[in-house]
Amino acid sequence: MSLPFLRAGALALLLPLASAAPTTPGLPAAPTAHPLQGNKPDPAVIAQFGLYNNPALQRLINAKGQQMEAVSDRPGDYGFTIVDSPVINAFATPEGHVYFTRGIMAYFNNEAQFTGVLGHELGHITAQHGKKQKRNNTIAGIGMLLGQIAAPRVMQSIGGAVQQGVGLWMLKYSRGDENEADGLGVKYSTKIGYDASQMADFFLTLQRTEEQSGSSTPTFLSTHPNSADRYQRVKGLAAQAKQSVGNRALAVNRDQYLRAIEGLPFGEDPRQGFVEGNVFYHPDLKFRFPVPSGWKTQNSPEQFQMAEPNGKALLAFLGAGTGTVQEASQALVKQLGLTGAQAQNTTLNGFPAAVVEGDQAATQEGAGAHVRAYLLQDGKSVYAFIGLAAASSFTTYAPQFEAVAKGFGRLTEASKLNRQPEKIRIKTATGTTTLAAALAANGIAKGRYEELAILNGMKTTDRLTKGMLYKVVGK
Repeated sequence: MSLPFLRAGALALLLPLASAAPTTPGLPAAPTAHPLQGNKPDPAVIAQFGLYNNPALQRLINAKGQQMEAVSDRPGDYGFTIVDSPVINAFATPEGHVYFTRGIMAYFNNEAQFTGVLGHELGHITAQHGKKQKRNNTIAGIGMLLGQIAAPRVMQSIGGAVQQGVGLWMLKYSRGDENEADGLGVKYSTKIGYDASQMADFFLTLQRTEEQSGSSTPTFLSTHPNSADRYQRVKGLAAQAKQSVGNRALAVNRDQYLRAIEGLPFGEDPRQGFVEGNVFYHPDLKFRFPVPSGWKTQNSPEQFQMAEPNGKALLAFLGAGTGTVQEASQALVKQLGLTGAQAQNTTLNGFPAAVVEGDQAATQEGAGAHVRAYLLQDGKSVYAFIGLAAASSFTTYAPQFEAVAKGFGRLTEASKLNRQPEKIRIKTATGTTTLAAALAANGIAKGRYEELAILNGMKTTDRLTKGMLYKVVGK
């Protein structure tokens, strides 16, 4: 949460490189048409994931993106942005903007891998793949953990940015489109002087991350499944592309890239809020509250969501302005379209508060729902816990809604207030050694060797030579 709220959390359903099946061999034909205009990042995307503030990496993606745009089949006023999500992903919007997460930036091991994926995403734009797809404006499963329990106006009101940020980009590309985007990625990255075969190697890294995680968190390949032949196909396309430029030497730029990502946050950033032991902590805003045991959670810049595992109830925490709880209550009733609404002033754990309760009528999108919101004043900020469930089952979940709201309190524990994210650290091998031995020498726990090997695009038994750079993670 960032708001005053929480910043972007773990989940993000974007659209990156998808499955590719062989079609016509060779590089794709050049698409034709007029330029697109997409140089500005979409506010809804930034609201959902947050902007990653790293001027050096932003300059890198701008420079390489603009180089590719200039040699592309459909030059246009495109834009390139890095967003603050730990999920390993990249995606392009039909209007002409490419987004990379900081999560995927951590897993590239050279500029050639980075530019290959960048070219792939630009290829989706220049080939106008997104224009062919029907936009899915339904509430995405990860966008609103509640799923399909009615209350569409609540969804729109408390999850509007999530719906727009996620739903609009839930485009499913065909295998043919992905084939073409792979070919265009090879073509564009080769044209600006990079070894496109490295993009194929990156697919293997992505595959290993998915196999290791065992997680349902949407990532690069889970949103666009990999195909068994993709590695070989892209390797072949890269070889053809190299021949097309006279077999000249093509850049990989491993050391330059690794030095550029020194200090990149790795994984979740606890400064933006984290869950531990069924408690949500926010170090920067200095508050805490309990999370119902077993409930799913999602953190985003605009809100923190808690959902009953089977999607039967949702409790969302979000900012409600800087006025009074009474003013916030009145605004909330209007915003959610509550009927029969009743409000009562109270205190919760010492904070001035109000409780608002009412119903939402059924619509074509779903059955009605009962809503109870707890608004608390913390200094100049007002926060809201909005709980909802089907009217018939609301009493089942009401005690959990109340317990969470009553548990809101100041965060004073130094161990939580001072929690820092892990960061990528670039090390130099002091002699010939294995990656596992180098990791051990840097104090990495043995249980994380495979994770760090994947991060390096290597195996634990691979050998490092003296002076070779490699990645570790640390505070």
